Amino acid sequence: MEKQSQAYLDKYLNSLTKSERDKHSSFSSDYFCGDEHNANLCADLIRIGKKTATCSLHHWYESDEDPMPIVGHLQVVIDWNKKPICIIHIDSVETCKYNEVTAEFAYSEGEGDRSLEWWRKAHWRFFTTECQELNIEPSAEMLLVLERFHVVHR
Repeated sequence: MEKQSQAYLDKYLNSLTKSERDKHSSFSSDYFCGDEHNANLCADLIRIGKKTATCSLHHWYESDEDPMPIVGHLQVVIDWNKKPICIIHIDSVETCKYNEVTAEFAYSEGEGDRSLEWWRKAHWRFFTTECQELNIEPSAEMLLVLERFHVVHR
């Protein structure tokens, strides 16, 4: 974790009681999405509480590229320029096929008009690009990892 994010996380952790701090053992710092505009937009949507969910290709975790998200994990959400925006706590992690994502989950992602139709179009483009980079075929049945979270520190 970069120095600025670590200091931001430490400030939050130091505001907790020892027993509250001891509940946390998994930490990271990252931005959402793959480009500056969307990373900054998502960071702001998370900060204001409009975005409370995210998803990613399950493939990333099968290939050991990244560790599977876990409940209780704390993430320093940063903008594209690596400035800490807030800290989130992961509340749930589940897998789901792309074509089985619900309207409620799409709404929780907080982006666009928050409809399932908008979610499917935007995420199909995003996951198709990721699949091309990974040399795998995108499919309506591709497995996603769905995360729900809440902001614990602004």
